[in-house]
Amino acid sequence: MTTHGPVLPIWSCGGCAAPWPCRTRQRELRAEFDGAQISLALYLGAQLVRASEDLTWAPAGLLHQRFLGWLR
Repeated sequence: MTTHGPVLPIWSCGGCAAPWPCRTRQRELRAEFDGAQISLALYLGAQLVRASEDLTWAPAGLLHQRFLGWLR
């Protein structure tokens, strides 16, 4: 189990305090969803929706980049 889960409602990383998903969690997610890129994108899209409800002050483009922009 990872220590790099999101701290809600601020969506920071519980392991390193970086914005979630942090670099470590991104690597972990890539490994967890190996061979299932669409499933990973759907999971992160759902997290993006949840985060946008909490982070109403954050620009949508910034949240999109943070949650989905690092995917290939």
